[in-house]
Amino acid sequence: MKLQPGNYGKETSFEVRNFDAEMSLDEYARLPKHPLYLVLDNLRSAFNVGAIFRAADAARLQGIYTCGYTAHPPHPKLDKTALGTLDYIETHHFATTLEAVENLREREIPVWALETTSQSRCYTAIDYPRPLALVVGNEALGIDRAVLDRCDELIEIPMYGYKNSLNVAAASAVLAFEVLRQWQTTGATCEPTARA
Repeated sequence: MKLQPGNYGKETSFEVRNFDAEMSLDEYARLPKHPLYLVLDNLRSAFNVGAIFRAADAARLQGIYTCGYTAHPPHPKLDKTALGTLDYIETHHFATTLEAVENLREREIPVWALETTSQSRCYTAIDYPRPLALVVGNEALGIDRAVLDRCDELIEIPMYGYKNSLNVAAASAVLAFEVLRQWQTTGATCEPTARA
Protein backbone atom coordinates (compact mmCIF):
# COMPACT_ATOMS: atom_id res chain seq x y z
CA MET A 1 0.00 0.00 0.00
CA LYS A 2 1.26 3.50 -0.84
CA LEU A 3 0.58 6.16 1.77
CA GLN A 4 0.00 9.84 1.19
CA PRO A 5 1.52 12.26 3.75
CA GLY A 6 -1.15 13.52 6.13
CA ASN A 7 -3.54 10.88 4.90
CA TYR A 8 -2.22 7.81 6.70
CA GLY A 9 -3.75 4.49 5.86
CA LYS A 10 -5.22 5.58 2.55
CA GLU A 11 -3.78 4.23 -0.68
CA THR A 12 -2.26 6.71 -3.19
CA SER A 13 -0.97 6.52 -6.74
CA PHE A 14 2.65 7.61 -6.25
CA GLU A 15 5.74 5.49 -5.72
CA VAL A 16 8.95 6.37 -3.91
CA ARG A 17 12.21 5.71 -5.77
CA ASN A 18 14.36 3.94 -3.22
CA PHE A 19 16.63 2.18 -5.69
CA ASP A 20 19.61 3.13 -7.84
CA ALA A 21 19.30 3.89 -11.55
CA GLU A 22 18.09 0.95 -13.62
CA MET A 23 21.22 0.55 -15.71
CA SER A 24 24.55 -1.20 -15.52
CA LEU A 25 27.64 0.64 -14.33
CA ASP A 26 29.02 0.35 -17.86
CA GLU A 27 25.93 2.07 -19.27
CA TYR A 28 26.21 4.78 -16.63
CA ALA A 29 29.91 5.32 -17.38
CA ARG A 30 29.04 6.02 -21.04
CA LEU A 31 26.55 8.78 -20.22
CA PRO A 32 27.90 12.29 -20.91
CA LYS A 33 28.91 14.25 -17.83
CA HIS A 34 27.79 17.82 -17.27
CA PRO A 35 30.86 20.01 -17.86
CA LEU A 36 31.05 21.31 -14.29
CA TYR A 37 33.97 20.76 -11.91
CA LEU A 38 33.99 21.34 -8.16
CA VAL A 39 37.30 22.47 -6.68
CA LEU A 40 37.58 21.84 -2.94
CA ASP A 41 39.95 24.29 -1.22
CA ASN A 42 41.37 22.70 1.96
CA LEU A 43 38.15 21.27 3.35
CA ARG A 44 38.54 20.05 6.93
CA SER A 45 35.73 17.49 7.07
CA ALA A 46 35.99 14.21 5.19
CA PHE A 47 32.24 13.85 5.79
CA ASN A 48 31.58 17.10 3.91
CA VAL A 49 33.79 15.90 1.07
CA GLY A 50 31.88 12.62 0.93
CA ALA A 51 28.57 14.50 0.80
CA ILE A 52 29.94 16.60 -2.08
CA PHE A 53 30.85 13.43 -3.98
CA ARG A 54 27.31 12.18 -3.48
CA ALA A 55 25.81 15.45 -4.76
CA ALA A 56 28.22 15.45 -7.72
CA ASP A 57 27.08 11.96 -8.66
CA ALA A 58 23.42 12.99 -8.34
CA ALA A 59 24.12 15.88 -10.75
CA ARG A 60 26.45 13.75 -12.93
CA LEU A 61 29.20 16.37 -12.82
CA GLN A 62 32.42 16.14 -14.79
CA GLY A 63 34.71 15.97 -11.79
CA ILE A 64 35.95 16.97 -8.37
CA TYR A 65 39.39 18.40 -7.63
CA THR A 66 40.49 17.93 -4.04
CA CYS A 67 43.20 20.33 -2.94
CA GLY A 68 45.63 20.68 -0.07
CA TYR A 69 44.60 18.73 3.01
CA THR A 70 41.12 17.96 1.64
CA ALA A 71 40.40 14.25 2.08
CA HIS A 72 40.51 12.36 -1.21
CA PRO A 73 39.91 8.77 -2.31
CA PRO A 74 40.74 6.28 -1.03
CA HIS A 75 39.60 7.40 2.43
CA PRO A 76 37.30 5.48 4.82
CA LYS A 77 35.37 8.55 6.03
CA LEU A 78 34.58 9.55 2.45
CA ASP A 79 33.02 6.17 1.81
CA LYS A 80 30.63 6.64 4.72
CA THR A 81 28.90 9.78 3.40
CA ALA A 82 29.54 9.28 -0.32
CA LEU A 83 27.43 6.09 -0.17
CA GLY A 84 29.30 4.29 -2.92
CA THR A 85 29.59 7.20 -5.36
CA LEU A 86 33.39 7.63 -5.21
CA ASP A 87 33.88 5.38 -8.24
CA TYR A 88 31.44 7.37 -10.40
CA ILE A 89 33.12 10.79 -10.21
CA GLU A 90 36.35 11.73 -11.96
CA THR A 91 38.66 13.06 -9.27
CA HIS A 92 42.18 14.44 -9.07
CA HIS A 93 44.16 15.64 -6.07
CA PHE A 94 46.38 18.74 -6.18
CA ALA A 95 48.91 19.78 -3.55
CA THR A 96 47.45 23.30 -3.64
CA THR A 97 44.26 24.87 -4.89
CA LEU A 98 46.29 27.33 -6.97
CA GLU A 99 47.72 24.36 -8.90
CA ALA A 100 44.19 23.13 -9.61
CA VAL A 101 43.09 26.60 -10.72
CA GLU A 102 46.08 26.92 -13.06
CA ASN A 103 45.38 23.46 -14.49
CA LEU A 104 41.81 24.51 -15.30
CA ARG A 105 42.84 27.89 -16.71
CA GLU A 106 45.42 26.23 -18.98
CA ARG A 107 42.54 24.19 -20.41
CA GLU A 108 40.55 27.43 -20.87
CA ILE A 109 37.93 26.46 -18.29
CA PRO A 110 36.60 29.51 -16.40
CA VAL A 111 37.11 29.28 -12.65
CA TRP A 112 34.58 30.91 -10.34
CA ALA A 113 34.60 31.06 -6.55
CA LEU A 114 31.65 30.69 -4.21
CA GLU A 115 32.49 33.18 -1.46
CA THR A 116 30.72 35.99 0.35
CA THR A 117 32.66 39.14 -0.54
CA SER A 118 31.91 42.78 -1.27
CA GLN A 119 32.32 41.96 -4.99
CA SER A 120 30.32 38.72 -5.15
CA ARG A 121 27.26 38.45 -7.38
CA CYS A 122 24.12 36.53 -6.44
CA TYR A 123 24.28 32.96 -7.74
CA THR A 124 20.83 33.24 -9.38
CA ALA A 125 21.58 36.55 -11.15
CA ILE A 126 24.40 35.38 -13.39
CA ASP A 127 24.75 33.27 -16.53
CA TYR A 128 26.99 30.23 -16.14
CA PRO A 129 29.39 29.37 -18.99
CA ARG A 130 30.07 25.82 -20.23
CA PRO A 131 32.39 24.33 -19.10
CA LEU A 132 32.90 25.80 -15.64
CA ALA A 133 34.83 25.12 -12.45
CA LEU A 134 33.47 26.24 -9.07
CA VAL A 135 35.78 26.64 -6.08
CA VAL A 136 34.30 26.08 -2.62
CA GLY A 137 36.22 26.79 0.53
CA ASN A 138 37.28 25.73 3.97
CA GLU A 139 34.44 25.40 6.49
CA ALA A 140 35.93 27.97 8.89
CA LEU A 141 38.19 30.16 6.75
CA GLY A 142 36.53 30.17 3.36
CA ILE A 143 38.55 30.25 0.15
CA ASP A 144 42.17 31.37 0.40
CA ARG A 145 42.62 34.99 -0.76
CA ALA A 146 45.34 34.04 -3.27
CA VAL A 147 42.86 31.63 -4.88
CA LEU A 148 40.11 34.26 -4.95
CA ASP A 149 42.47 36.61 -6.76
CA ARG A 150 42.96 34.01 -9.55
CA CYS A 151 39.25 33.35 -10.08
CA ASP A 152 37.33 34.84 -12.99
CA GLU A 153 34.15 35.55 -11.04
CA LEU A 154 32.94 35.65 -7.42
CA ILE A 155 29.45 34.46 -6.61
CA GLU A 156 27.49 33.98 -3.42
CA ILE A 157 24.35 32.42 -2.01
CA PRO A 158 22.48 35.13 -0.04
CA MET A 159 22.41 34.52 3.70
CA TYR A 160 19.32 35.53 5.66
CA GLY A 161 20.32 34.11 9.03
CA TYR A 162 22.81 35.09 11.71
CA LYS A 163 25.70 33.08 10.27
CA ASN A 164 27.44 34.29 7.11
CA SER A 165 27.73 30.95 5.35
CA LEU A 166 26.07 27.66 4.49
CA ASN A 167 27.62 24.23 5.03
CA VAL A 168 30.06 23.64 2.16
CA ALA A 169 28.40 20.39 1.07
CA ALA A 170 24.96 22.00 1.05
CA ALA A 171 26.29 25.06 -0.80
CA SER A 172 27.97 22.85 -3.41
CA ALA A 173 24.70 21.05 -4.09
CA VAL A 174 22.73 24.30 -4.32
CA LEU A 175 25.21 25.69 -6.85
CA ALA A 176 25.52 22.53 -8.92
CA PHE A 177 21.78 22.22 -9.42
CA GLU A 178 21.38 25.94 -10.14
CA VAL A 179 23.99 25.65 -12.89
CA LEU A 180 22.21 22.62 -14.36
CA ARG A 181 18.85 24.39 -14.09
CA GLN A 182 20.22 27.34 -16.03
CA TRP A 183 21.84 25.13 -18.63
CA GLN A 184 18.49 23.32 -18.92
CA THR A 185 20.38 20.13 -19.52
CA THR A 186 18.95 17.85 -22.17
CA GLY A 187 17.13 14.91 -20.74
CA ALA A 188 16.58 16.65 -17.42
CA THR A 189 13.53 15.22 -15.77
CA CYS A 190 12.12 14.65 -12.33
CA GLU A 191 10.76 11.27 -13.27
CA PRO A 192 12.04 8.60 -10.88
CA THR A 193 13.73 6.36 -13.44
CA ALA A 194 15.49 9.07 -15.46
CA ARG A 195 18.43 7.75 -17.45
CA ALA A 196 19.65 10.97 -19.11
